[in-house]
Amino acid sequence: MDDDYSPAVGRAIDAALAWQERSGTAVVAGAHLFLGLLQDEDGSPWVLLSRSGLSPAELRQQGAQLPITVTASLAEILRHGHELAGRHGQDATLTSDLFLVAILRVDRGLARYLCGLGLDQAALEREVLGEAKPPIPLGELLSIADPVEQAAAGRVLDAAFNRAREALRVLDDYCRFVLDDAVLTREVKSTRHELAELFDRLPSRLLLSSRDTLADVGTQIGTARDQQRDSATEVAQVNLKRLQEALRTLEEFGKVIDSEVSAGVEQLRYRTYTLEKAIGLGAAARGRLADARLYVLLTGSQCAAALDWTIREAAAGGAQIFQLREKELSDRQLLERARNVRRWTREVGALFIVNDRPDIARLAEADGVHLGQDDMAVQEARRILGPDALIGISTHDLDQLQQAILDGASYIGVGPAFPSRTKGFERLAGLDFVRAALRETSLPAFVIGGVNDQTIDTLVALGATRVAVSAAIAEAPDTRLAAHALREALGKSG
Repeated sequence: MDDDYSPAVGRAIDAALAWQERSGTAVVAGAHLFLGLLQDEDGSPWVLLSRSGLSPAELRQQGAQLPITVTASLAEILRHGHELAGRHGQDATLTSDLFLVAILRVDRGLARYLCGLGLDQAALEREVLGEAKPPIPLGELLSIADPVEQAAAGRVLDAAFNRAREALRVLDDYCRFVLDDAVLTREVKSTRHELAELFDRLPSRLLLSSRDTLADVGTQIGTARDQQRDSATEVAQVNLKRLQEALRTLEEFGKVIDSEVSAGVEQLRYRTYTLEKAIGLGAAARGRLADARLYVLLTGSQCAAALDWTIREAAAGGAQIFQLREKELSDRQLLERARNVRRWTREVGALFIVNDRPDIARLAEADGVHLGQDDMAVQEARRILGPDALIGISTHDLDQLQQAILDGASYIGVGPAFPSRTKGFERLAGLDFVRAALRETSLPAFVIGGVNDQTIDTLVALGATRVAVSAAIAEAPDTRLAAHALREALGKSG
């Protein structure tokens, strides 16, 4: 019975042997097994401890400081773990979450140490064990599934889980190393954790015993296109589709083994659609705005000179995007002005964005719209403007930033960094938010709020490569020179 445990538990035991050797103790203790479980960042124990307020990464780093209880041996912990599996599991397989509960129950010294750090052991056990299922009444007919069908489903699930995890690893590497995007990397990693948690709930023996790679006819079937990728972006796109296909297979065949696991996979599949939108639309926006650095927000009444002259001079100085922000005009006046700005920006080869109004943006043939936190959702604006429109979102904290990215924004407004004379803000996000936001996402991010020739160097020092300005251009005595100075300052960050 001792070898009737999941692969995750097996890996933890192997890692524990290494910890035991380093610590010089005579037996594998509970602390060693606990540290062994923490080698798997995709595993249920990592997720459970994180939810409990602990940092698995810090615990792993502090390995030598964990209390060693020699009496809490591997054999005793395995025995207790199998008892838990028999009472609470769908079969007798010991999974990693049950193994964690067994370690904490047997090794009281380790449990007290972790509780002192903030672990709620009772809450963790409730999450893992739940309510014990009542025994089946005598006389009730049992439905015994066809073992051949079970084995066939197990083979499909094993292959599909491997495909899904491999695709997620590729996406993790893409978001982390190609995009350097913390928000998307965390979203992929979270999905990997949840998939691993679902995998641990399936009977490991069924999956492993059903595996037959040598006899898999699919390993000999392929196309020339399978061996070709034109870009890192295409690698991500292909693996997003592979992930969704694998999850759909898991969802359907999972119903044969465990309907709850199937339902969990279904929710993960829906999340991957959001992830695909964020990665796909973000890739298009990064390409389209790759060289865009200076974004000018204009209100006709605030310009020192005529609006058309201001646009031409600012563009000559290096401005590449213009946003029309008019709050006092009627719809008829706004549309007329927007159509004029569209004509003037085309003449200078600049992008044109309308503030707040996707309907006006569409009628004026603008390149996109910029939305605030109280305006309509990104997906609603896309229904009006179509898939190719640029849609920007103003963000004032990291939660808004993450939501904008997952909603499929084309670019982000970050701030306000400083007080602004042209627009009032309820609260000042400040430089701490700007610094954090620039580290969080690779999506084009324009720092807004009080940006001018006096503040630009501070922003560049924080890592800003893009800014949105208003008065610094609109009220400048020499519009072209003002735009050129800002572009020169931004050039120092590039």
